Amino acid sequence: MKFKDECFFRTIRDFLNVYLPKQKCYSPNTVRSYRISLNLLVDYLTAVNSVPLYKLSFEDVTAESISGFLDWLQTERRCSPVTRNQRLMAIRSFLNYASGLNSAYVSRQIEVSHVPMQKTQGKRVEFLSEDALKALLAQPDQRKSNGIRNCFFMTLMYDCAARCQEMLDLKWQDFELEVPHPYIRLTGKGNKTRTVPLMDKTVEMLYLYAGYFHCGADLKGNSYVFYTVIHGKHCQMSPDTVASFMKKYGTEAKKTCADIPDRVHPHQLRHTRAIHLYRSGFPLALLAEFLGHTHVETTRVYAYADTEMKRDAILKADPENLSAQEPAVWKGDDEMIKKLYGLQ
Repeated sequence: MKFKDECFFRTIRDFLNVYLPKQKCYSPNTVRSYRISLNLLVDYLTAVNSVPLYKLSFEDVTAESISGFLDWLQTERRCSPVTRNQRLMAIRSFLNYASGLNSAYVSRQIEVSHVPMQKTQGKRVEFLSEDALKALLAQPDQRKSNGIRNCFFMTLMYDCAARCQEMLDLKWQDFELEVPHPYIRLTGKGNKTRTVPLMDKTVEMLYLYAGYFHCGADLKGNSYVFYTVIHGKHCQMSPDTVASFMKKYGTEAKKTCADIPDRVHPHQLRHTRAIHLYRSGFPLALLAEFLGHTHVETTRVYAYADTEMKRDAILKADPENLSAQEPAVWKGDDEMIKKLYGLQ
């Protein structure tokens, strides 16, 4: 079988296997996202547009076909506008790469660059109140080994404001425990690494967890901190496992705490830690570094989200509340009043 445009598939291969991971040094998760986007595009062109795989070429990548693909993502696959825009950005990046290799593809790149991004709603930060957080962390049954594991996972994730994948990628070599102030190294988006201090209580839980799940193991090695056992082998824990036990704990916690949201998911712990730190007076610039954000503007969403701080500030500025504050020191003190007015 002869392909109509072998260069099309060769360019995809080099883009995913060479350009992104080796030249741009993108993380495996980012490369995976680009791969999914291009695979979905190929699926759409072959299945929906009825183009045989071996006949696909750059000629099929037009503004019209990309617009149809994006609409298909939303209507058939129920993708959100954010996901739709991510897929479009991946395709644009691929065409930018292709046009750099061959000027014949510049027209395609320009054409698709005019496909508009879809407007999205302002990002809503979901976080837990202090009571909700306590209720959630109280759910794991620590008489069972999995309960110890799950409680430590959630506590560490909150303590470090880590992303779920950052937690799952953790290895024991990422911990520095034998120092006056223990800390952890987290590798986030774009392979950016940051260090985060560990609280004393979290370190205590770490050793308890290690005693159950890593008994006798080297706590400085390259084995995964969190794992599941499949066919007798230790495998990296999956995001689905974390989402599953957090959903279960959220459902149970809601029975005793009305502050628990209807849907509890891992990323809420990161948001919760960020909000709590911001309320305690953490400067945005320092919070951005703590969270691993490249730009402070990304972190500003937590300032916008914290309506409780806004409410407290408004209440303090309310004239009625100002009058309800402690009485002035000069009230009822005639001698002080005379001094203030220079009479004494």
